[in-house]
Amino acid sequence: QVQLVESGGGLVQPGGSLRLSCVASGSISSIREMGWYRQAPGNQREPVATISGRNTTNYPDSVKGRFAISRDNAKSTVYLQMNSLKPEDTAVYYCSVVAASRRAWGQGTQVTVSS
Repeated sequence: QVQLVESGGGLVQPGGSLRLSCVASGSISSIREMGWYRQAPGNQREPVATISGRNTTNYPDSVKGRFAISRDNAKSTVYLQMNSLKPEDTAVYYCSVVAASRRAWGQGTQVTVSS
């Protein structure tokens, strides 16, 4: 099993930046894929960034060029750097990993972009 603990959410002005962190514990050696997802009220949960075990990254067009995912294997941590934030980025952000063909989720952290 993998447990995920997130931090870094909060309130930020449009155009500002935040960095989310997610620390994994448990069966971390089995982790193969990692990513960040978000869910706004009335919307389904959607991926915003994924990174493979070979550090291949993927982003949807809505965040491409503004968000960046990275990982620090020594710290068992995955990050999401968010720049040039827009009000439409407001959502609960979740860390997720695939470990031994099973998906684990973090508790979610609120990101609010507002002036």
